[in-house]
Amino acid sequence: MQVSASLFREAFKEGERMLSFVRHFTKRDWGAVIVAVALIGLSVWLELLMIDYIKDITKLVVIPGSEIGEILIAGGKMLLCALASFLVTVLVTVITGFIASNYSFNVRAKLYDAVESFSMAQINRFSTPSLITRSTNDITQVQTMIVMGLLVIVRAPIMAAFAITKIADKNSEWMFSTGVAVVLVIIVLAVCFLFAHPRFKKIQALTDNINRITRENLTGIRVIRAYNAEAYQKEKFEKANAEITKNNMTAHRIMAIMMPSMMLIMNGISVIVYWIGAYLINDAPLMGKADLFLDMAVFSQYALMIIMAFMMVNMIFIMGPRAMVASKRINEVIDTKSTVTDGKGVDHTDKHGEVEFKNVGFRYPDAAEGVLENISFSAKQGETVAIIGSTGCGKSSLINLIPRFYDCTEGEVLVDGVNVKDYTLEQLHNKIGYIPQRAVLFSGDINTNVAFGDNGKGDYTQDDVSRAVRIAQAQEIVDSYDEGFEHPVAQGGSNLSGGQKQRICIARAICRNPEILIFDDSFSALDYKTDRTLRETLKKETAGTTNIIVAQRIGTIKDADKIIVLDEGKIAAIGKHRELLKNCEIYKEIALSQLSEEELKNA
Repeated sequence: MQVSASLFREAFKEGERMLSFVRHFTKRDWGAVIVAVALIGLSVWLELLMIDYIKDITKLVVIPGSEIGEILIAGGKMLLCALASFLVTVLVTVITGFIASNYSFNVRAKLYDAVESFSMAQINRFSTPSLITRSTNDITQVQTMIVMGLLVIVRAPIMAAFAITKIADKNSEWMFSTGVAVVLVIIVLAVCFLFAHPRFKKIQALTDNINRITRENLTGIRVIRAYNAEAYQKEKFEKANAEITKNNMTAHRIMAIMMPSMMLIMNGISVIVYWIGAYLINDAPLMGKADLFLDMAVFSQYALMIIMAFMMVNMIFIMGPRAMVASKRINEVIDTKSTVTDGKGVDHTDKHGEVEFKNVGFRYPDAAEGVLENISFSAKQGETVAIIGSTGCGKSSLINLIPRFYDCTEGEVLVDGVNVKDYTLEQLHNKIGYIPQRAVLFSGDINTNVAFGDNGKGDYTQDDVSRAVRIAQAQEIVDSYDEGFEHPVAQGGSNLSGGQKQRICIARAICRNPEILIFDDSFSALDYKTDRTLRETLKKETAGTTNIIVAQRIGTIKDADKIIVLDEGKIAAIGKHRELLKNCEIYKEIALSQLSEEELKNA
């Protein structure tokens, strides 16, 4: 009894998960569902009505003295029922298609909005391949389930209920045999579901994995070929492919016993009904044999419809488990609230282009130790503040707190004298021009990549774009192509060099005309001459803009107004280049690793 109760509770929970997708239905969807259910009921009623006409036609054929006209009239009515049932079924299919498509549209929009609001920690939690799978494959699984659900799940119980009412007053032996057949069908479905569902649940996670490996292979194809690692990557892919194939095969082998079992039960009930009927007709009086034969013929049709109703559920048990898991995964994303939310908004600030860190500490989610500890410094309007330190000391983590890609766990980060958490994200980001460590370009052309985002002021003019390109030392890139600013940029900027991509990214940030420019090691792909020229032009053309630069090269930061040296997440020293060479051993070691003593003296 305890096992049965446990199985029932599990089945109930799975049913709740299975229906969790309906929460995304709109009022229009629910209206369409009501119409579809009504039409499905009409379609089933018409099909059952055809069986009644079959009985009438059989009776007219069996009973002597019937006229051919009566048979033709009954046949005509039956034909009209079949045609009406066909038209209604087509209409139901159109409506269910509309519901599924509308669901897909709404959920994709919700998923997109949810992901766009996520902090970087939440993006990393779900992983990019998983979010792609949830936005594509998972939605398709549920979309298919909606169509089949309305066409099958709704139709099956209506058909079974109507058929049972038709045969409820018939022979008890026939009723008992039909009941046994139904119980056998339920047992087969339950066994298949309990064993197949865990496999289908695992398949969705394995789909994420194979998407991740495929994505790595495509994005890293140059490195793979350069290191002759094709065989190694192929082995990784084949291992992931074999695992998902194995799970699919196991799941579908379990489900494969369902259809033959259903057919065996369906054919068996026909044999049993006729076998029982043969005995009943043989023992019946002569006058009652014809009526009993008609009842047997009709009963067998209704019994088959009842079994057929349960057979329809077979399709749901094949697709249902994957749809349940897919729906759960979709809702996980939609229900996850962003840890970085809008503040109340700031109407006015007395300061402009200032950044201040007050005793800031930061730890990544689930990390054992903090990345930053007791960070305090300020950057005034128009200043250039540089951050340098060894790899992994927390430089990028520090500047990621300014645009709130992450929120600090201790202390305050202030922009223009206001805590960044008090701004709306749009207000905050409108003050900042951000150039990431890894240059990111979008498919389109140079013009659209530079004029990316409106900074709250509307569309950029071509003069704005041209100025930004000139300051970023990217004019030669534009001039080298016949199309100029309209030169196509492939996805990720794969048709441009690393230095070209960095300069276009810098131009994109400058084009915003922001209060604060954040460079996250954004000069690393530039040659020394371009680096120096770009910084000189920046200082001249954007005099009132505050520059915060993370860099590894001493040559990039030596002219900064303030240099912050980080060591294991703490500030080791703050000062100018020559001061730090005298007073900070860590800075001196970094400098000597790049320049000779003589070069440092002349720097």
